[in-house]
Amino acid sequence: MGHYGRTTLRCSMLMQVRFQCTTTRAIARHSRHGQIQHARKVFDETPLPHREIASWNAMVAAYFEAHQPREALSLFDKMPTRNTISWNGLICGFIKNGMLGEARRVFDTMPDRNVVSWTSLVRGYLQNGDVTEAERLFWQMPHKNVVSWTVMLGGLLQQSRLEDAQKLFNMMPVKDVVAVTNMIGGYCQEGLLDEARALFDEMPKRNVVTWTAMVSGYARNGRVDVARKLFEVMPERNEVSWTAMLMGYTHSGRMREASELFNVMPVKSVVACNEMIIGYGFDGEVGEARHVFEQMKERDDGTWSAMIKVYERKGYELEALGLFARMQREGVGLNFPSLISVLSVCASLASLDHGRQVHAQLMRSKFDQDLYVASVLITMYVKCGDLVRAQQVFNRFPLKDVVMWNSMVTGYSQHGLGEEALNVFYDMCSYGIQPDDVTFIGVLSACSYSGKVKEGLELFESMKCKYQVEPGIEHYACMVDLLGRAGQVNDAMKLVEKMPMEPDAIVWGALLGACRTHMKLDLAEIVAEKLAQLEPKNAGPYVLLSNMYASRGRWRDVEDLRKKIKARSVIKLPGCSWIEVEKKVHMFTGGDSKGHPEQPIIMKMLGKLGGLLREAGYCPDGSFVLHDVDEEEKTHSLGYHSEKLAIAYGLLKVPDGMPIRVMKNLRVCGDCHSAIKLIAKVTGREIILRDANRFHHFKDGYCSCKDYCWNGKIPFGRSGTRYQLLAIAVAQLKLSKKVVETRKVLNWYQYAVLFCCIWSFVSGTSDGNPAYVTQLRVKTLMQVSASVESGSVFCQFSSEKV
Repeated sequence: MGHYGRTTLRCSMLMQVRFQCTTTRAIARHSRHGQIQHARKVFDETPLPHREIASWNAMVAAYFEAHQPREALSLFDKMPTRNTISWNGLICGFIKNGMLGEARRVFDTMPDRNVVSWTSLVRGYLQNGDVTEAERLFWQMPHKNVVSWTVMLGGLLQQSRLEDAQKLFNMMPVKDVVAVTNMIGGYCQEGLLDEARALFDEMPKRNVVTWTAMVSGYARNGRVDVARKLFEVMPERNEVSWTAMLMGYTHSGRMREASELFNVMPVKSVVACNEMIIGYGFDGEVGEARHVFEQMKERDDGTWSAMIKVYERKGYELEALGLFARMQREGVGLNFPSLISVLSVCASLASLDHGRQVHAQLMRSKFDQDLYVASVLITMYVKCGDLVRAQQVFNRFPLKDVVMWNSMVTGYSQHGLGEEALNVFYDMCSYGIQPDDVTFIGVLSACSYSGKVKEGLELFESMKCKYQVEPGIEHYACMVDLLGRAGQVNDAMKLVEKMPMEPDAIVWGALLGACRTHMKLDLAEIVAEKLAQLEPKNAGPYVLLSNMYASRGRWRDVEDLRKKIKARSVIKLPGCSWIEVEKKVHMFTGGDSKGHPEQPIIMKMLGKLGGLLREAGYCPDGSFVLHDVDEEEKTHSLGYHSEKLAIAYGLLKVPDGMPIRVMKNLRVCGDCHSAIKLIAKVTGREIILRDANRFHHFKDGYCSCKDYCWNGKIPFGRSGTRYQLLAIAVAQLKLSKKVVETRKVLNWYQYAVLFCCIWSFVSGTSDGNPAYVTQLRVKTLMQVSASVESGSVFCQFSSEKV
């Protein structure tokens, strides 16, 4: 062949190689951009003579990258020739798509294996968590290179098998930078910083990953200042280095240094921004967290999850829901952490519509099959007042863990269904599920809310001896509440004195509530002082004690207490209520409806309700507001409690036949409780109110709590309670208004007798709700035992209707 012929052949071969390289690069480029159809078009348009093995391998890899393993295998089977790279590509592709069994079958049938084949399969088993099979395969390898050793080392460290990793590391014939860096990371993970630093100092050559591993190790183990010194002398830094140092500050709560470092970062990565959002959130700087969020040019799923989590943790529930809605508008994929956080927000706000929406998304994502998610869903439905759906979620799982059982026990407890809560508890035990401390908090609370004193005492006594659960402070708080509600205030105090640990604010708060209900003023003074020491900024104990003083006419004590409140800068938490209407949550604050855009019609509805309630015999009970204001101001204050504003709005907006669901941040007062019972009756609506303690289901003039929260011994002190009862008597018995007008000249015994007469009339059912009859003949057998305590008489009675 002449010179011209040889030159032509050489040019032809060069063009063919270039064509093949161009084809392979084009397929790989389309694959990286997710354009699998374009990649296949390039492959198909390549003439067969130029379709070399590299193009086939690239197209098979593209199918695996697009998560189309069947198409990849089909194309592999059509390959005219295959090399070891082709077989290794098939193994790696199956592993990447989670098909380890297929990868093993390819490995077992391939004609020739090299070190890449063995190492790829070892890595696959390690990624799948099967370290035993990975080790077995590793030691069977005929030849190992530094990559093989490093892969196995990384797998052992990932499983926290540091001792085995050390042995393997010492056996390595060659230790490259990657292997040593892995070992440094392993030492740091176990908190062995001295060993890690010794290895770091021995290295003849370090790269940026090695430096970053050491900085990160110090930072994660709380030695942030040492990490910063090492960070400052790094020869070069990358995004990961900066972020590792930043995380050291944020995780230590040192947000000032974190902010300074963040401001000088050359590149603010998404991961770094997410860390700042979380750090600011935990530090309570919610505004700063939101500022970082809004300044980000790019956000990932973790960014949205972090911001929603911050809102959820810090009580910004409405903002969390708003951000969740924005996620959906912007087409951001909803991930698991975001959905769980939003479910918690829905539970906090009793936002049932949003909760159902999140539940539907969890179902579409198949997340709802998880037991943990099921427990969160049950809790959400319970707190939204929908026990039926909570029970449906519970029933879908044949095998339930203790968390799910606890969710149902607690749910029935919060709704005052003590019998149902106890039944779930006994079912749980019959299935062999061991109750834990949370279980007993739920079941003891159920006994407390439903007045099951005997059952509660028996369960409390059996906790340690029968169920091996040591009673904690929460269980003692439940028992104090149980005894206090039942009127056994002295027994409750004795239990507090015998507690093996120091009582906390919850225990003292339960006892103070019992003192208020049963007018134990002397004990209330002691308990209120204990609470003031534990929570000096909490206004609740002061207000309650002030009202008790006022009910006894001890105005000097009231004034002294007010001065003390002012001197201590005590803050009274405002009453707030929420109601969800048409997938939007509306918030109302006690005494103020002006912030709502529909304030005029709300006020009109309140006025209408006031007239209906007066016709039904309602008279505001001024004992539940401050006593140093006149009666007109008391009436106005009671009428504008936040739950009444929310209910008025619900009556306007919630369709007939649908329950009105309201959530309040504080305990509902006795006056509102009485008023809402009548509202439910005169409007014919069902009202579900969740306050700080429990649920109240109001319907036809009744409450599910059977007034257990407010009755027991009825105090006849100088309060509006007796006037309200007299007003009801006037309305129901059509007595002359002169009876009410003569209230100031009646003596205590006459009030007691009159109350017994009224009770005979209204006690048509066991919970004291009116029984309406056309004619009533009452013969009352009364046993009146009166003990005068500073001008207050307690009346115990029995009545019989003939």
